[in-house]
Amino acid sequence: MKKMNMLGIEMDCLSYNEMFKLFDQWLTDKSSRSHTLSLINVNCCVSALFDKRLRAIYNSTDIVGIDSMPFLLWARTFYNNDSNRFYAPDLLLEISSRAKDKKYTFFFYGGYSDAPDKVEAYLKERFQGIQVVGKDSPPFRELTTEEEQSIIDKINCAQPDFLWIGLGSPKQDIWIYKHREKIRGSIIIPAGATFDFLSGRIKQAPKIIRDLGFEWFYRLTQDSRRLLIRYTAYNVIFVIVFSLQLLGILRFTPSNIRYNSKV
Repeated sequence: MKKMNMLGIEMDCLSYNEMFKLFDQWLTDKSSRSHTLSLINVNCCVSALFDKRLRAIYNSTDIVGIDSMPFLLWARTFYNNDSNRFYAPDLLLEISSRAKDKKYTFFFYGGYSDAPDKVEAYLKERFQGIQVVGKDSPPFRELTTEEEQSIIDKINCAQPDFLWIGLGSPKQDIWIYKHREKIRGSIIIPAGATFDFLSGRIKQAPKIIRDLGFEWFYRLTQDSRRLLIRYTAYNVIFVIVFSLQLLGILRFTPSNIRYNSKV
């Protein structure tokens, strides 16, 4: 896979077809370790500037997906013209569209109390043959060791092909990193705002706005208090630092870290 370096995060310039070939290969052995994805946008890149732990976590995943239209245009121009955007809501729909033929199974973890139920209902209405083998919405607090183990046991008992984690960024990425060695034979994907969008809790930007790369502005108008820094200051920081990277003034070397339960 061709990779591009954005502020030290090595993103895979990958198409959906290439992705599904990997998925089918990974799912042939349900006793193996789980495989993981990270979905990278400007917010992730800038957050990783301030926290090298995040950069290492993102780079440690099996697929480091492009989740940004500007990033996608850059990848298609300079790396792989067939690259696709790995945007969690679209990714879930794309995988669901093949679920009947491939007999994929799903587990949804995260979101508010009835979000996983609403996501399941949405998918079953839209796609035939969807198999949801488990759902869980944890309380909005730190879980005890016993509670953590209980959910891991529940997931392993269900043996899902795809485990979707909707805990918000970067909490969901840290959760995936901490637990990937404990969960067997699944493909673990951070869901971002997918549960909120598909359950109807938050209105998603129209497709034309998403395709133009202005979803960030649409979401800013919906929740400016929470997203103001992320979608203004972070964008400015990224442009400045990436320009310095292109000029060779700043250099970023990808870093990886071993599994550590204290992360």
